[in-house]
Amino acid sequence: MAVLCPECDSPIIVDTDEVDAGETIQCEECGTELEVVSVDPLEVTAIEEEGYDDEDHAVTLDEEDE
Repeated sequence: MAVLCPECDSPIIVDTDEVDAGETIQCEECGTELEVVSVDPLEVTAIEEEGYDDEDHAVTLDEEDE
C-alpha cells in the first residue's frame, strides 16, 4: 500500500504485512520519522522529535506523592 508523507507529500510504499501499528518508518524523500497509526486503513503521522519519548515524562505514583 502507499501513503503520502505528511511533511513532503511524497508517496511512501508500505508493506502492511511487514509493519504493525505503533512502529516507525522513515520517508525516503525527506527523512521524516513517521509512526504507523493504523494499517487498515494505512495511516501515518509525523513524529515530533521533542517530547516523543513519553516514558521520560511519565509520572509515577512516587512522584505524585512528593
